[in-house]
Amino acid sequence: MTDDDTSRHRAGRTGLIVKIPEAEPAVRGWRERLDPGAREGVPAHVTVLFPFLPAGRIDGAVRRALAEVLAARPAFAARFERCHRFPGVLYLAPEPDGPFRGLTEAVAERWPEAPPFGGRFDEVVPHLTVAQGHAEAALADAEAALVDSMPVTARVSSVALLVHDGTRWHERASFALGQAP
Repeated sequence: MTDDDTSRHRAGRTGLIVKIPEAEPAVRGWRERLDPGAREGVPAHVTVLFPFLPAGRIDGAVRRALAEVLAARPAFAARFERCHRFPGVLYLAPEPDGPFRGLTEAVAERWPEAPPFGGRFDEVVPHLTVAQGHAEAALADAEAALVDSMPVTARVSSVALLVHDGTRWHERASFALGQAP
């Protein structure tokens, strides 16, 4: 949910994420050192939609609509087997990534005023950020160390709503995905 411009994380900013606690043993130390989001309280995750609506707009009706949209999507399993890169970013890629894309598409379709990443990218690539905004050597060190920790398998059954208080991110709600047939 973070990017190089941490000033974007002002009080009232929100995001929807899938927490990946199964990845924490492998990535926590690296994220604490190399990912500003971890230092702001964001757990290991794959972003569903960031930024979402301003916190002041998230009322009972929005929560009910989120619950409905997300309950219509089945729970699923994902594996993180490889590291990949964006410029200046090291991340773990989920396989398959289609269910994550489906979550993003479903929420963005319901709230078109909140396009993924503010509409900055033509394609949304589901990923679990490990490091960003650091020298290539730091990214390479993290990548080399992570090889021995993979694969990581995760069960995805909910989406968390995070809200920034001006300093840190806090989970405000969690929405269950439906059950796979």
